[in-house]
Amino acid sequence: MPDVSILYVQLYGETIGTLTHVGGDRTIFAFSDSYIESNDRPTLSLSFKDEFGGLITDLPATQRRVAPFFANLLPEGTLRDYLAERAGVHVEREFFLLWVLGRDLPGALTIVPADGEAWPPEADSAPAKTVKRDRENALRFSLAGVQLKFSAVKNSGKNGGLVVPAQGVGGEWIVKLPSTRFEGVPENEYAMMSLARAVGIDVPEIQLLDVDSINGLPDGIGVLKGQAFAIKRFDRTADGPVHIEDFAQVFGVYPEDKYKKATLRRLAHVLGIESGSDSVAEFIRRVVFSVLIGNADMHLKNWSLIYPDRRTPLLAPAYDLVSTIPYLEDYSFALKFARTKRFDGFTREELSYLADKAGLPVRPALAVAQETVERFLTQWGGEKRHLPLPGPAVEAIDTHLARLPIVRTGF
Repeated sequence: MPDVSILYVQLYGETIGTLTHVGGDRTIFAFSDSYIESNDRPTLSLSFKDEFGGLITDLPATQRRVAPFFANLLPEGTLRDYLAERAGVHVEREFFLLWVLGRDLPGALTIVPADGEAWPPEADSAPAKTVKRDRENALRFSLAGVQLKFSAVKNSGKNGGLVVPAQGVGGEWIVKLPSTRFEGVPENEYAMMSLARAVGIDVPEIQLLDVDSINGLPDGIGVLKGQAFAIKRFDRTADGPVHIEDFAQVFGVYPEDKYKKATLRRLAHVLGIESGSDSVAEFIRRVVFSVLIGNADMHLKNWSLIYPDRRTPLLAPAYDLVSTIPYLEDYSFALKFARTKRFDGFTREELSYLADKAGLPVRPALAVAQETVERFLTQWGGEKRHLPLPGPAVEAIDTHLARLPIVRTGF
């Protein structure tokens, strides 16, 4: 039984470091000398950047789990339980989950075993005869998150559907299946994302399609009917992958703390320093939009940075915009704005305070916010009966809007 297992961490196809699993179920991440010494190295994460802009290389080992940056590449919750069982890996042994799922991660990152396809025997926790088949199947659900989703490619046939690649690699779309807990989530997300685009928010190509039109769904997910939501992957282009990271990775926060460890003020501060005015304006649009639709789930993992030039972060296109108030009576944002989390506490004064403490010019922030409110109310008033939302959801949003000071008095 080997004492040491190594995974290569590759960015844009080049090995930039290693994850090493050693005795005592510890994992160590180390950058390669060539990456450290490069003058034009691509950015892996702002979390590895010190206060002077240099690369942090003195990285502690982790016990059982991997470091937060890598942990956030993996699925969460029930989806992780499902994949770990299929792969024959204990749910907390993240090094070996990365071994299985590392070929189709978010961004331009891949993680591959240093010694090819060999599988260390100490990793197995399921019968050997089923593990190989199920491990290959597990890769088809390799994207981070909670909801059952997978990479897919466009079907070249006449039905215009999507196909799950046989090996789970190379998909240009993410498909989210219907929720077994809440009705109409794909329709809700499609409606909110369509509305966001109309308001001026950067939204990728999206599609609402019948589950029956998706080919290649893996076994073991049960019988699902209705609509699925599909979104074009903004980290995949004709020129190759583009690197991204979410703000849980930026702040070095484990996924289970995605609601706890930061405020929107801190996100705005990072964007103001690292990304510039366009990303800040887009950030404010999304905050205001999420307050207006009653989206209580904009946690750290629902905000991402993208690196179009491989080095400089910009706010990535929007995703996971859903109105949660038709399902849950939660009138608080996922993260604190600056001093409060309540939707009705997001006022001119709160946004002004947030911008000031984040080091942003206040007047432009208020102007973007006011424009977003006006555009939203115009679009919502004209389109709400034409969006794929059931009547009760429309009524829930209308009731919510009536409570908001930003609707009554603006910014």
